Amino acid sequence: MGRGISTLLEAFAPDMVAADEHRPETPGLADVDHVLERIAAQLAARYPALGDDLVTQTVRESYAALARGAGVRSHLVATAERFARQRLDDLLRARLPAGTPTVPQVLFVCVANAGRSQLAAALLRHYAGDAVTVRSAGSAPADDVHEAVRAILADLTDDADGTAYPKPLTDDAVRAADVVISMGCGDVCPVLPGKRYEDWIVGDPALASPDGVRAIRDELDTRVRALLADLLADLLPDRVHPTS
Repeated sequence: MGRGISTLLEAFAPDMVAADEHRPETPGLADVDHVLERIAAQLAARYPALGDDLVTQTVRESYAALARGAGVRSHLVATAERFARQRLDDLLRARLPAGTPTVPQVLFVCVANAGRSQLAAALLRHYAGDAVTVRSAGSAPADDVHEAVRAILADLTDDADGTAYPKPLTDDAVRAADVVISMGCGDVCPVLPGKRYEDWIVGDPALASPDGVRAIRDELDTRVRALLADLLADLLPDRVHPTS
């Protein structure tokens, strides 16, 4: 592991540094620092308004944060790049002058970002398409999405943008959001002025039977459709419809 990455991990997750010394490097990615430098250079060209230093910092932080989980280790760098792009988009959005026309942005947060918040985000993307920007995150992200939840996600989206992986809650995600929906972790979300906050009391799929997981999906479906109807009434009834 490169010294630069090790230093970041010491800041993000000290326990990860010791554990990682006993794990084999991902084949072909022994020089992670070099790969991240290349990604940062490419993204700096795409986000010139943010500056090279901030882009590089965001890329490295994104990698370090995701490296704590084993679930994305086989494709960690590619996933970290997607996460960094999302964070850079959010940083740009948060810097827009007040009153700039944008589509609504909704952030779903639960503890592990492996169940409820993933389902809610996928449902909102399914109904709203590009009319709403959707994010999800966890206060203590799991290694991977729950298997039962991933099966439901497969019916809602092909996950072409690689969003179905547990992600940590970041300040930039909260600042970019218009609506923050928490599920079981409301006390960890920064409370910022001008944001709409809701706390949804919904069961945890990790503790539910298969029938229970489907019931949670149905409850989230109802809540998501109501939220979308409130945000984008002009989409009804053509875009907002029950799932089978």
